[in-house]
Amino acid sequence: MSVSYPFTFALPAGRLAEESIEFFNSVGLAEFDYIPKERILTLLDKEKKFRILLVRSQDVPTYVLQGGADGGIVGRDVLIEGEYDITVPFNLKFGQCRLSVATLPEESKYILQRSNLRVATKYPRLATDFFYRSGIACEIIKLHGSLEIAPLLSLADCIVDLVSTGETLKQNGLVEVAKIIDSCATFIVNRSTYAIKTKQLSKIFYQLQRHLNKDR
Repeated sequence: MSVSYPFTFALPAGRLAEESIEFFNSVGLAEFDYIPKERILTLLDKEKKFRILLVRSQDVPTYVLQGGADGGIVGRDVLIEGEYDITVPFNLKFGQCRLSVATLPEESKYILQRSNLRVATKYPRLATDFFYRSGIACEIIKLHGSLEIAPLLSLADCIVDLVSTGETLKQNGLVEVAKIIDSCATFIVNRSTYAIKTKQLSKIFYQLQRHLNKDR
């Protein structure tokens, strides 16, 4: 007798997971009871056909690539930074933001005219590529959080980070000076899932595509 395992999604813990679960519910794909402040790492939908893994954003592609999850939702910025060889059937209509350069107001007019910069970022490859194409040498300072503090402490001349509304930059006395890329939530799939769970994946694709086409 064959055992049927739930289709597993890896999601980035935090706001994008909340939006993703709300999206699944609105699409009619699966209904999850999720309380954001709980420290739960896995959950099943009410019919136990789907499972969610809540992991770090940068780990979502790895879980999918290595078969720990059948599919997942992750920011386009993470995929480009990691240069993952992974299937992306859909760009979704939430999680919109941009990867941008930000600095102190007094530096904003001249920061991109300098020949050398110290840059604090979680995106070393994208940051280096942007400044290289701009003819600016840069020293990357890899940080994993609280990037906005770096220019205030003279640890870096500028930061490269995700910006949504710009409110966090404003609250920390920084201004946005250049956009590197636009980002949004993307739906990714493990390649072997296409062969192993063909029918289930086809149904998921149909429901997602129908929902995404509604507003066109």
